[in-house]
Amino acid sequence: MFVPCDHGGGSAGPDLKGFTLLMPAVSVGNVGQLAIDLVISTLDMTKVGYFYTDCLVPMVGNNPYATAEENSVELSINAEVYSLPSKKLVVLQIRSPFIKNKYRPFCQTLLSWVKSSKCARVVLLSSSHAYQRNDEQLLGTPLRYLLTPDLEKAVGGLMQELNWKEMEKVAAYPGIDDTDKVLHIPGGGITKLLFTESCSKGIQMAVLLKFCSEGDNIPDAFALVNYLNEWLQLIKSEVNTSSQWKIPSSWRLLFGSGLPPALF
Repeated sequence: MFVPCDHGGGSAGPDLKGFTLLMPAVSVGNVGQLAIDLVISTLDMTKVGYFYTDCLVPMVGNNPYATAEENSVELSINAEVYSLPSKKLVVLQIRSPFIKNKYRPFCQTLLSWVKSSKCARVVLLSSSHAYQRNDEQLLGTPLRYLLTPDLEKAVGGLMQELNWKEMEKVAAYPGIDDTDKVLHIPGGGITKLLFTESCSKGIQMAVLLKFCSEGDNIPDAFALVNYLNEWLQLIKSEVNTSSQWKIPSSWRLLFGSGLPPALF
């Protein structure tokens, strides 16, 4: 599934042992993908490979993180991997939706790669429909987190210190039996499946998500990436951390601003 870039040093993949894998769920508002864009652009991460998979809609485009005309003509595809060894961080960016009935094969293959590459933990950035919140979820912050049992042992105390709010379970049969509660993430794409699979396979995974609606989701992306930064400290925290994130050049095209000349 993972194919390393050939930078003239052969086809050996990068050593990811002990790294944190950061990735988005393709979910409502594309909030996780936008947040990942900010991380890659700000940290100037290096592309180290891509995922070859039939689970995603095929796509190709210009370099979304172009900084000059010279690198704007580089091509990008639907699933690429970026690395920053100094922070032991590897990022998977997904740029297209899943093909119907391909969720489970993708999750299984991804988690197999996580185990074989010996990544220490996975952080999944996601979102969920704001209009489907229950009464309890309407209170306080629109940001939530989930931890698998294996990661809970390691960082559960830190989440309490940060005063973060865990994603609430909701009644499986509202109005009939309110005692039987389940995890429900409407609009979350692969979030629930990937989380439950990680729980059963003993993989350390955290889900960070934001309740939102479709529209201009750039503010949601900033909120989610700032939430992530409270924990991982990817950039130096200040009162207004939004201004510290570098907006990628591709965001100029989010609302149909025309095609870049370099595409032709």
